[in-house]
Amino acid sequence: MHEKIITELDKIEKSEDVNILYAVESGSRAWGFPSKDSDYDVRFIYTRRHNSYLTIEEDRDVLEYPINDLLDISGWDIRKSLKLFRKSNPPLSEWLISPIIYIESSEFTNNLRKLHSEYFSPKSCSYHYLSMAKRNYREYMKGDFVKIKKYFYVLRPVLSCIWIERNGTMPPMEFQKLLELITEEKELKSEIDTLLERKIAGEELDMQPAIKIINHFLEGEIKRLESVAQNIDVTQKPPRKHLDHLFQNTLDEVWLG
Repeated sequence: MHEKIITELDKIEKSEDVNILYAVESGSRAWGFPSKDSDYDVRFIYTRRHNSYLTIEEDRDVLEYPINDLLDISGWDIRKSLKLFRKSNPPLSEWLISPIIYIESSEFTNNLRKLHSEYFSPKSCSYHYLSMAKRNYREYMKGDFVKIKKYFYVLRPVLSCIWIERNGTMPPMEFQKLLELITEEKELKSEIDTLLERKIAGEELDMQPAIKIINHFLEGEIKRLESVAQNIDVTQKPPRKHLDHLFQNTLDEVWLG
């Protein structure tokens, strides 16, 4: 599948006349708990040629393709990516720390990672994950039976909020690293470990009677984390000059170098 992904990305470069700077896995495979039927969620950052950024009308800044053969692929233009980076966009930050990298063709992402601590906002990221947890809990976990994979749609953002609370940094993508936050809660962790084994074994769509200890943990943490997020200090938006330089230098490196 890795070769197929690289082939598809190469086709995109040629058909769209872009250069893909960075392409990664962003879904359950990067989180460390894919099932045998999980699709591949490939996300990438690309750049167009210089002249594309010198017109009175901006080109579309997203490339999206239909899902087929278990492949979900889409990408963001470099300028869109840098604007979102300045706002401490969590999905983009996750891409930068993905453990599965398909393409890294320039110094762009290394330079972006070096700037991450300056642009990271614990408050906005906490609100992002908290909103995700609340929405998924409301949509998927209110009944007597829950699909196994839906638990992880709530567990992962809740644990990400706890990570930010304790460490003040971007949470890791790998779910197992997040689980280390609750190692002292042995019964809770045991239930999650069992659920994780079942998901990986391919039972992710099976309906599971609601697990009281997990539901109780999630309900309590969502309520507590709302208060935590409100009390995180707001950081001033960093200047854009570093990102302007990175944008300009990357265009030169890719198209003129």
